Amino acid sequence: MEHLTREKNDIYLPPEWERHEATWLGWPHNKEDWPGKYTPIPWVYAEIVKHISKEEKVRIVVESKQQEKKIANVLKSANGGTFNVELFQFKTDRGWMRDSCPSFININNKIELVNFKFNGWAKYSDFKKDTGLPGYISGKLMLKKNIVQYEKRHVVLEGGSIDVNGRGTLITTEECLLDENTQPRNPGFTKKDYENVFLQYLGIKNVLWLGKGIAGDDTHGHIDDLCRFVNNKTAVLVQEKNNHDENFKPLLENKERLGDLKLEDGSKIEIVDLPMPLPVIFKGQRLPASYANFYFSNAAVLMPTFNDPNDRIALGILSELIKDRPVIGIHALDLVWGLGTIHCLTHEQPLRKPEFTPSL
Repeated sequence: MEHLTREKNDIYLPPEWERHEATWLGWPHNKEDWPGKYTPIPWVYAEIVKHISKEEKVRIVVESKQQEKKIANVLKSANGGTFNVELFQFKTDRGWMRDSCPSFININNKIELVNFKFNGWAKYSDFKKDTGLPGYISGKLMLKKNIVQYEKRHVVLEGGSIDVNGRGTLITTEECLLDENTQPRNPGFTKKDYENVFLQYLGIKNVLWLGKGIAGDDTHGHIDDLCRFVNNKTAVLVQEKNNHDENFKPLLENKERLGDLKLEDGSKIEIVDLPMPLPVIFKGQRLPASYANFYFSNAAVLMPTFNDPNDRIALGILSELIKDRPVIGIHALDLVWGLGTIHCLTHEQPLRKPEFTPSL
């Protein structure tokens, strides 16, 4: 375990659309994540595994040997078997790999781990087991783990709070990273502090700050429900047409803000509107249903759908923008009761020798 001391130009955080060696998933086991709706969840996971495993390994974190047998039965029933699936036994609190899994960075054509601190989104108490996941993965894959420290603090950050374009630009929200009252990640941190961390540990030289995230998001502003890069110069940004909806004003403000921001080379961002589904309400609670929570796998882009007329429109928009692999809808009405969908559950592990190494 070492702290990075390398020059920023040596460090590269690959964008999600570059080729993966594997995708990490945590098989669902905490029924409190989906109270009263847990039964269909393993079958949604099986559908996700089916598509991803076509062109990359799916590395699934499991609780026990007993759970391994259950998973094998589910995958056999749904997909015909466990082809390209590897199971790793490690006890976790939750299964949200996007946030508890380490980031994988490229340093001089070698993959290393970047270990930000995970604190349960500064909201939940059941996260202590999850904090051991980076060390476990580091040991199993024999990859070096780098602890993210700044001013003698282990920096808190979730993968769902950032998105990158692969050319040195990162996008995030003020609501998530700068909040001091509701769910504070790093109290006292300024934008400059975060930008220094991103430069030192992720090789990022250009940080774009949006405002608030979507309604119903219990992470308090994760970018992966709001705005995502689909290539080096283009970002999709969710927008709400109903001016009576609570999302309408903050999403419009984010569009105005993004329109004034620039990429690392000084060029304007190509912004494409992505619709929002109608509000998804369950047991009186608004859920964070968003088409922006899609995931790039090698074989396909997997986008959550919600039995909504805008499902088809969102699939069409992403299909027009992403030409090198199909865009496939995954039914997520049950999944979103866990307050997250496909991107929240997955974490990419890039190839050890990526196809592209930028000169930043």
